[in-house]
Amino acid sequence: MSTASRANSIDSSNFRKLYIGGAWIAPSTERLVDVVSPVTEEVVFQVAEADIADVDRTVAAAHVAFESGPWPRMTPVERAKTLEAFAKELRSRAADFAIAWTESTGVITSMANMSPEYSIGAVDRSIEQASSFPFIEEHPSKNGANMLIHEPVGVVAAIAPWNAPLATMLTKIGPALVAGCTVIMKPAPQTPIEAYIIAECADAAGFPPGVVNLITAERDASDHLVRHPQVDKVSFTGSLTTGQRIASVCGDRIARVTLELGGKSAAIVLDDYDLEKAAKSLAGAISILSGQNCAALTRVIVSRSRHDELVKHLVTACEAITIGDPYDPEIRLGPITMKSQLEKIEGYIAKGISEGATLATGGKRPTHLEHGYYFEPTVFANVDNSMTIAQEEIFGPVLCVIPCDDEDEAIRIANDSPFGLAGAVYTDDNTAAYRIARQLRTGTVGQSAPAASFAIAFGGFKQSGLGREGGTKGLLPYLEPKTVMLSGKPDQI
Repeated sequence: MSTASRANSIDSSNFRKLYIGGAWIAPSTERLVDVVSPVTEEVVFQVAEADIADVDRTVAAAHVAFESGPWPRMTPVERAKTLEAFAKELRSRAADFAIAWTESTGVITSMANMSPEYSIGAVDRSIEQASSFPFIEEHPSKNGANMLIHEPVGVVAAIAPWNAPLATMLTKIGPALVAGCTVIMKPAPQTPIEAYIIAECADAAGFPPGVVNLITAERDASDHLVRHPQVDKVSFTGSLTTGQRIASVCGDRIARVTLELGGKSAAIVLDDYDLEKAAKSLAGAISILSGQNCAALTRVIVSRSRHDELVKHLVTACEAITIGDPYDPEIRLGPITMKSQLEKIEGYIAKGISEGATLATGGKRPTHLEHGYYFEPTVFANVDNSMTIAQEEIFGPVLCVIPCDDEDEAIRIANDSPFGLAGAVYTDDNTAAYRIARQLRTGTVGQSAPAASFAIAFGGFKQSGLGREGGTKGLLPYLEPKTVMLSGKPDQI
């Protein structure tokens, strides 16, 4: 089956509309956003492009739904009933979600097929929180009744990135909805199809009008959304540069904001750990999403005496990775999502070589593929942590191997980064892994593998962002705590 025929298997009847106030409506312009397949380099979908007028209409619908609609006034358990119907609708579209992700980003189908169930887990966790989270806390009082009440923050702009559009969007709107907020989904223009399917599922689940909305917008309209005074909170996942701008805008008007930004995460390989095992793990990890993963372990720190041997194993592991058509079950590395991103990666390769790093393998487009934005898994050896390739996020399948003299220096190098999203300690010694993990200034640390948990919390230190997503920590940003102190206990809480 060709790439085009897979794209055509998804019902696109709503793609040239926007979902606003519980209805599919025509946008104010006839402009369309092209979705380009990174496999064929051809347009596979077209969706509506919202203008500033559409943003205003969407915010108004979400604002009215919050201020006078039933959703914020329902109990969390009542809201959970609609969320259960929503989760059921989402599961019924699992095949469409998988196709959309591969068509838009080139992610291999083995990962795309697993993604819907994993992603819908964010909604499942929000349903559980409806009954497990203390939305009303009673506090001791000698005379009267004191309560801390967690109320919805208001209208939420949920802005998702292009690399993992389904999982990221559901991680935002699940907790926002159970909290009682109304939401405006704004997917990345490169990968909007998952958000369209989510909106169709929300429509079928029966949310009150204006509770879930969808616009697809380019820069100007997106900026207007972030600036809008009736948007109470912005939840953004994406680049550092855009995150800095959003933080500035939200700071000016004291809007609530959650930011999940970039990473340059370090894997520290201790002397007790098997290097061949480490190499297979690290090479496999940079193949995930073709290295377009903010939490990817892209800096590998190893003892100077073991550096060359680890590089040798990394070269072997990377050169064994099969590259090509993401629908082929034998393929482990699909294309880079966009031509502009591919060119950005190539620029970093040139920078690494010019600054003195040793290109051990990869560093170019594979010669056997005539079409598509493919790039070989790449290993740089003898990297100094001050080099550009060690300090800036490349967002591609590129590893930088950095030698160190001892454990203290390894920790210092790992922390010498503007980012602090993830990390790992490769060792069989649990105590050593814990000891080092406590010293790393990063939001998540795994042992002998990349790790992340949206059931606990996900987010970063430093320029990797503000706040957390997932778990109880991911629900709290959608709530405003209100202290209520009464002379006596009310008849009903």
